[in-house]
Amino acid sequence: MLPMNGHAKPQFTGMPFLAHDTPRPGQLEMIQDATSSLEKSGFHLAAAPTGIGKTAASLAAALQVASQQPVKKTVFFLTSRQTQHRIVVDTVRRINERRQGNMPVRLVDMVGQAGMCVQPFAKEAPFVFSLMCSQARRTKGCKPWMTQAPGLKEKILAHPLHVDELVSIAQQHTSQGMPAVTCPWKIAREAVSGADVFVGDYNHLFDEGVRESSLKAMELSLEDIIIVVDEAHNLPDRIRMTLERRLTQTMIRNTWMELEEHVGTLQKALSMPGGEVLQPSADMALWAHDVMKAARTEFELLFSRLHRSLQHGDEEQEVEVKTLLNALHRACDKAEGVTGQQRIGAKQPSKHSAVDPAVRLHQLRDVLSSVDVDMDAGDDGNPMEPNAHKVAEILNAMVRFGDTTAMTLVFDTKGKDGRITTHLLDPGLVSRPVFEASAGAVLMSGTLYPPKMYADLLALPAGRTTTRAYDSPFAAMRRPVLVARDVTTKYTERGPANTTAMRQHIQTLIDETPGNVAVFAPSYAMLNQIVGEATFQGARVMVEDREWSKQDLDMIVETLLEEKRAGRKILLAGVFGARLSEGVDYHNGALDAVACIGIPNAPPSVLSKALKQYAEERFGKSLAWRYTVSQPAINAIMQAMGRPIRAMGDRALILLLDRRVTDRTYAACFPQDMRMNEATDATTTQRFARRFFNKVTPSTD
Repeated sequence: MLPMNGHAKPQFTGMPFLAHDTPRPGQLEMIQDATSSLEKSGFHLAAAPTGIGKTAASLAAALQVASQQPVKKTVFFLTSRQTQHRIVVDTVRRINERRQGNMPVRLVDMVGQAGMCVQPFAKEAPFVFSLMCSQARRTKGCKPWMTQAPGLKEKILAHPLHVDELVSIAQQHTSQGMPAVTCPWKIAREAVSGADVFVGDYNHLFDEGVRESSLKAMELSLEDIIIVVDEAHNLPDRIRMTLERRLTQTMIRNTWMELEEHVGTLQKALSMPGGEVLQPSADMALWAHDVMKAARTEFELLFSRLHRSLQHGDEEQEVEVKTLLNALHRACDKAEGVTGQQRIGAKQPSKHSAVDPAVRLHQLRDVLSSVDVDMDAGDDGNPMEPNAHKVAEILNAMVRFGDTTAMTLVFDTKGKDGRITTHLLDPGLVSRPVFEASAGAVLMSGTLYPPKMYADLLALPAGRTTTRAYDSPFAAMRRPVLVARDVTTKYTERGPANTTAMRQHIQTLIDETPGNVAVFAPSYAMLNQIVGEATFQGARVMVEDREWSKQDLDMIVETLLEEKRAGRKILLAGVFGARLSEGVDYHNGALDAVACIGIPNAPPSVLSKALKQYAEERFGKSLAWRYTVSQPAINAIMQAMGRPIRAMGDRALILLLDRRVTDRTYAACFPQDMRMNEATDATTTQRFARRFFNKVTPSTD
């Protein structure tokens, strides 16, 4: 990969893939650590604060190691945020500028299929788009998908392109002077085999179905991939969410109806010339139809029992995986005309059975996945996606993980008849096989802290894993942290006086800050109580709305900068873990201060209890609380704290509005180099803020 030009000497030798002339503070150490690990096909986890240049560091290490391999390796740069895509592309462009006279780094940038589609239905809801796209390709009704574009892959690889630039080139491409508009997503995926860097979402490797189809189309295998995971603190939850599915009685009923239509279609096809080859498929579909017909009664009884067994006042309870699997087995027994005892003792399928009892749930999953019905067949909540596919996904999750304690099911009373949700408690069951099969990985984030915890959660093998938390390149004086000792969000100590004191701290911060202030709370309810219902002087309040579109979010930073240039202030109010606290890049000094209200501990639930119990099994009691409660909460605070610090010259004041952050349980979760100052009341906050902003100004260095 990336061979040096045989006739040209490199202009530099030490770090030929670094995007900068000189490494930043801490960046050199990260490059060295990552390179050392990748050379052994290992995994390096880096808690790398903003300003260290972690994107450039990870690419410098990954590309350097890839260039030394006898067999071509492709760097997969995976991120959960589309805004990060542009940063990666720009970084590779700078690398190529420094590689004048040498082979350039080739890159392909991709987002989701709908985001790159040139068809009118690209704007439909995700499931609607997926079905329409699939149908158009299957019936050869999508002209861009069918259009060949000779030379387009080479054009894409000639220069690193942002995804929107790639789409534009695909739309304007011509062949022999004639328009040759092709599917940008398809051509991009095919071009990855010739690229050195692929930029995409986590799903490309950590969603089983997406991984299998993507790598096949890209003509790659995991052993040929070096993985870089950006914002890696999000990866465990993203993996869990991938396996989170909801099941209702309505879905069971609609699945049966869809199978009835599917069987009818297959039976018609049997009478066509050559249709006899479909007989096995028709037999299996008819068997699945009978199973789901019987399942309607089984699940009606199951949901009724679950409702009755709820304790007084409870709205949810844990359900064993085998409870659902047994309901499906009973449905199979009814469809096959056998008893449960006959099924248990059977060595071979009975004369009524379509499949071996030991594998019939696998077969049921496969049949449901193959169901093809008209788009208006109807389903639960979205009339454009077959329920059979949803049930197949749920069944697949239970088949894969149901014999472990790593999966739990939760029944709750929401909806018409209640619902059952699948939850994977252990993301390591998905991540470990992927990482182990790869050529190595770098996982990084400003809040990947402590990195050892994430190595444990993702089940990375100890012998091949290194971890390090890098010191922040910002002097403590440029991002001081102030803790208000007179306030808390502890439930037993809430009240009007506590709320008033919090508002006074926020007002003081507005008064003494020369620019915009952001405030984050654990929930929308608390945000509204403390901020939304208050009146603050000297700033226009903008409260996060869950209905905001991507376009609304894109305008936030520009609005902040415009108001700051005009000498006005905004108090931007959001929630920990939501889009304002994680998904927006507040560049160019858009924020001057951040106030963090409380500690965002997850409320007690059946799921949180199951997570803690599973963590105790895996990591022991001493780590279980930290891994499932205190550390995730503090990491959410640290993510919010990092919002105003996006470049070396930035400076900001951080105010933590809860004295509990200095308690031993929580204080141990912050980086060791973080120093906390204390404010006894709003007047102390005022004096501290005034001194800070008078003394420390933004720098362009």
